Amino acid sequence: MRIPDWTPEQHPQPKELVDAILARRGGALLNLDKALLWSEPVAAGWNVYMRNVRTGLSASRKLCELGICTVALLTGAHYEYHHHAPDFLKAGGTQAELDALQRAVQANPADGVSDKSFDEMSQWVVQYAAQMTQRVKVDDALFEKLQAKLSTTEILELTTAIATYNMVARILVALQITPET
Repeated sequence: MRIPDWTPEQHPQPKELVDAILARRGGALLNLDKALLWSEPVAAGWNVYMRNVRTGLSASRKLCELGICTVALLTGAHYEYHHHAPDFLKAGGTQAELDALQRAVQANPADGVSDKSFDEMSQWVVQYAAQMTQRVKVDDALFEKLQAKLSTTEILELTTAIATYNMVARILVALQITPET
């Protein structure tokens, strides 16, 4: 990591904040937390926002995790992929889909995905995440396909998950945060 791991001795933070992060993480700080804790407002806001994005959305967890994994692979955020590929599998995704995703990002998924390992909606989600990540602008035709199958809330939440993990990827890559060993 390009910055030192945060420690309470180097930069004290409120106990309630550290305890809240530890509670969300199951008792141990991740490397990302050890970077974010250098800023109390960032760490506090992050903890609440990310909890909501990770556990509070009504949109399909599998589709959100597929979008997140797409972002991770396209941006080179290995840390993000390391943490979210298992979450995709827990949400009902398959290893064949993750393998297909790795193949798809070597092509140009923003132009479309046709791998038979994905159902139609998964193909659209990979393409959507790729367009959001690589182009920012999303093609009207693709958006209309999603709109025909997803509710407005689901579209907003899927879009939010993808956008959020684009932000996370930029922090991870810029600060060279690596997965825990």
